[in-house]
Amino acid sequence: MTVFRSVLDTAAPQFAVHRTAVLAALAQVDADCARAVAGGGEKAVARHRGRGKLTARERIELLIDADSPFLELSPLAAWGTEFAVGASVVTGLGVVEDVECVVVAHDPTVRGGASNPWTLRKTLRAMQIARENRLPLISLVESGGADLPTQKDIFIPGGQLFRDLTRLSAAGIPTVALVFGNATAGGAYVPGMSDHVVMVDGGAKVFLGGPPLVRMATGEVADEESLGGAAMHGRVSGLADHVAVDEVDAVRIGRRIVARLGWRKAGPAPQAAVPPRYDEEELLGVVGTDLSQPFDPREVLARVVDDSDLDEHKPRYGPSLVTAWARIHGHRVGVLANAQGVLFSAEAQKATQFIQLANASATPLVFLHNTTGYMVGAEYEQGGIIKHGAMMINAVSNSRVPHLSVLLGASYGAGHYGMCGRAYDPRFLFAWPTAKSAVMGPAQLAGVLSIVARAAAESRGTPFDEEGDAAMRAAVEAQIEAESVPRFLSGRVYDDGIIDPRDTRTVLGMCLSAIASGEVSGTPGYGVFRP
Repeated sequence: MTVFRSVLDTAAPQFAVHRTAVLAALAQVDADCARAVAGGGEKAVARHRGRGKLTARERIELLIDADSPFLELSPLAAWGTEFAVGASVVTGLGVVEDVECVVVAHDPTVRGGASNPWTLRKTLRAMQIARENRLPLISLVESGGADLPTQKDIFIPGGQLFRDLTRLSAAGIPTVALVFGNATAGGAYVPGMSDHVVMVDGGAKVFLGGPPLVRMATGEVADEESLGGAAMHGRVSGLADHVAVDEVDAVRIGRRIVARLGWRKAGPAPQAAVPPRYDEEELLGVVGTDLSQPFDPREVLARVVDDSDLDEHKPRYGPSLVTAWARIHGHRVGVLANAQGVLFSAEAQKATQFIQLANASATPLVFLHNTTGYMVGAEYEQGGIIKHGAMMINAVSNSRVPHLSVLLGASYGAGHYGMCGRAYDPRFLFAWPTAKSAVMGPAQLAGVLSIVARAAAESRGTPFDEEGDAAMRAAVEAQIEAESVPRFLSGRVYDDGIIDPRDTRTVLGMCLSAIASGEVSGTPGYGVFRP
């Protein structure tokens, strides 16, 4: 038997400390998510409903199958900026007529659903997920277009949105637009470039230029209905494939469109899922806020993988990295999980071989981050840590099997890259609420700057300002600490969301199921490995 035998002491004081810290961090995340759910606030929502309209999340709830889960993506986008948390759009994975789809829903209660730079980044990320995983894309449209004061950050990169819509269609990935309200200017191209278009009679307004712009540009006086109403687009322009009597009817038609797609998964079917032998509730006490304290990632895996069953690869070699084969909700996976934080040459070589094996067997990879980076020092530089780390990064970069990353603890330096951080295009990336990611730890970064400043003062022959140095170190530590927490990183869409540790198995299972919508295959080759 390869079932992992847990030795986690749930009665230990340290377990209770970790659990309290994680629950406190989760409470902060929940409060911020509540801000996103609130949209533009009570008055804006009441005004919206007063017009006989549903909110973005109500539309999604009607769209997806009854009692099916909705995995919301990037709910904290724009956190810490001048824009509303959530970035005036809701994105996520949902099941519609038994078909897994990516849903993008504008939130018209936030500045009329106008798109700001974070709206664009969040939407493009959702479309990337649809493209990479071969998932139909459903757009629930009601937006006033670009947030004009920020046009310099939207207009030029925003063209990618329309490009990607057409590329989805060209790749045979269906795109469906349900238009509930305004879709003006560039926003008109969302239905214009979608495969299937449904418009709500009396509600949808789709035009490149509204009445004021048309009058300024041409002198023509026209009303909204004649310029872009659903009735006109259904009878005259032909832009609308279906005209719905109301919003509920539009969602009904959208569901029927998906039902008629004849969509089939192209990836491997999972085996029957077997629950872990250990309680997922115990994941709250495994990792705390002090990321310098190591933990055994097998204790996490024992509460995530099917039957708590792990087949470890090279268990005695490179022990700071656990590599193992397992299943999650019946899906085959290879797991790379940091054990003691630091990656040495042995760990890098072990990871490289494991990634190659996963590609040879077309097995998706799950990366569980808790690393301070690759080891430094004369002994390790002479031992080839650069070229061994480069081998691992080469393997990650050129691997073609799907990757999923979860930041459990620290994710610092090049270790973040080697463990498939955001720049390495994992299909999905999530973070636990106490995780941190940066070029290095706050104290280490401040210390490096202090050493450099001290050496500079000595070379100039000038006295070193100890008080100024202490103030600088405190300020830098505070800055890096604030910029390395999950809410800051999630606000910039550097992950796909902060998840409750207890939901890790469910989230990974949903993502693996979505990934299986497309083919799963390995790479035929890699770059040059330096010996």
